Amino acid sequence: MRKICFLLLLLCTIISCDNDDDVNNDATNQDQCNYQGFSYLDTNNNDQTLIAESELNTQHFPNASNGPYGAPGIEIASFTSSPTLFFTTNVIELNETGTGWISINGAELEAVTVTCQRAGTAVGDEIRLDVVYGVVEVEFCVVIDEVL
Repeated sequence: MRKICFLLLLLCTIISCDNDDDVNNDATNQDQCNYQGFSYLDTNNNDQTLIAESELNTQHFPNASNGPYGAPGIEIASFTSSPTLFFTTNVIELNETGTGWISINGAELEAVTVTCQRAGTAVGDEIRLDVVYGVVEVEFCVVIDEVL
């Protein structure tokens, strides 16, 4: 089993992340980020924040010349939290789905599937990204700290 999957499963146990897209339209983050950070919905339908937004630094790269992997993108990092985290993706358009990369506690970067549910481009804009690795689904609901 890959190290990142083990770490995510250890952190989240058995989870799903319909805290922003559930079928009843009553999800916590349906219309806005009512809590922010790196989070998941636990088996009792309670939002659980793994890393608070205040511990995450979110950078938006609007130009291909300075974005992740040579394209516009987002990087989200926290090297002071426990666990530490580094995430990057070029999925930045509303409703776009594609690939991202995540590392937890310095593990090797692992490919994840990312869906952009709220897009932003300026400092202070919210961004909401669903991130899926195997059967584990988590969410970033963050505010852009820097545009580089």
